[in-house]
Amino acid sequence: MAVLVAILDRVKVAPGRGRSLSRPTLTRWSWGRGLGVAIAAFSLWAAALETTLAQTNILQNSQFPPNPLELPEDADEENPIDPLIPDLLIDRPLSPQEERVVTQTVAELQLAGDAAFNEGNIAEALSLWIREARLRRVLGPYEEVAALTRIGSIAWTEQQTTELRFITQRLLEIELETEAAEPVDYELMLKVAEAYQTLRARRLAVALYNKVLTNARRNNDLVTAEKSLVALGDLHLSWFDYPNAAIAYQELLTLVRQSGDKVAEVAILQDLAHIYTEGDEPIEAIAIRQELIDIHESRQEFEPIPILKLANGDDYITIGRPDLAAPSYQEAFAVARSVQYYGFAADALKKLANLYLSLDRRNDALVVYQLLIDVEQQSYNYYGLMDAYDQIGQLHQQRGAVNQALLAYRQGLDLAQQLSYRIGYFRSKVEQLSP
Repeated sequence: MAVLVAILDRVKVAPGRGRSLSRPTLTRWSWGRGLGVAIAAFSLWAAALETTLAQTNILQNSQFPPNPLELPEDADEENPIDPLIPDLLIDRPLSPQEERVVTQTVAELQLAGDAAFNEGNIAEALSLWIREARLRRVLGPYEEVAALTRIGSIAWTEQQTTELRFITQRLLEIELETEAAEPVDYELMLKVAEAYQTLRARRLAVALYNKVLTNARRNNDLVTAEKSLVALGDLHLSWFDYPNAAIAYQELLTLVRQSGDKVAEVAILQDLAHIYTEGDEPIEAIAIRQELIDIHESRQEFEPIPILKLANGDDYITIGRPDLAAPSYQEAFAVARSVQYYGFAADALKKLANLYLSLDRRNDALVVYQLLIDVEQQSYNYYGLMDAYDQIGQLHQQRGAVNQALLAYRQGLDLAQQLSYRIGYFRSKVEQLSP
């Protein structure tokens, strides 16, 4: 520690990736922010954060302890300056040797915090990590943001709301400083947005991702645009905001199609199908699934198709189009049987039979159940086979075909006895119809 103090006594560090002078030189004021700046920064945060953390403005509470990530403008007994960060003017970047010493020191603080945390002493661990994050400022904002993200994630898991307030406030200050710089470091802005997301500061994260996205669009930076859109989509999904998630993924779909990434295109279409399904937008979900079906058919990839067609059939029923649901189920059955996906084939037939019954098309339903008998036999699904015989027996009984109904119930009884299941039900049916 003494070595570090000696180093910091002699040097001034600019906030860059550790050794660059491209950003404003740090001064004592930039270590200890003025109260007005802090209040403005935190007010923005408090208005945006969608958790109970936003209920108390800690900077306006004289009983609340000062932010340990900040240093006072004037040190005193109540607000001492950390001895690891002397109250000095610094006018040059760290040399490689000096940077190694600082890096080693913060690594030691991190390890000490890890050890305390593993021993169950969360308060001590957070104190050490906060001190580490504060010191990482001399290594540049990327180092500091990474540390704040890591610590914030643990603080969230451990429900340490005070530390979450402090960390979010500091991140907002970094955002404002970065946005005010010329040129704006949008890579750093992206890291801050990711940190907000880790801390569940949703609105702050969304606002910053949108700033980064706007700049990426302006500069035709497809890589950064994709990163921002993926993050926005995931963020909206985590809050069950399906409409905004769909907007992000639709734009992402346009970008990956421009780049010709077929693998990513399928993945995004799958995400969109899920989003529209969960968001109760069946028409949009059907359209997206059909795009997936077309892609798989063009590639002769038949295995994914049955489940997509089954889902489309369900949504056609939801929107009142049984005329479209029936062929969707029929196609799902045909493809599933061709690839020997007997479970999906059986599901398609059951759904189709139920659809016909709802339309009072009993003869068509009977034909479907006869097909189901064959599918269940091929898959050795004896429970499914027994249920199919039951349905056939009921349909024949309703149409007055007693002998055919009795035959179906007897076949169901044979299976029931083998399975020791529903024996009484089938026996009563047989006795009821027997001469």
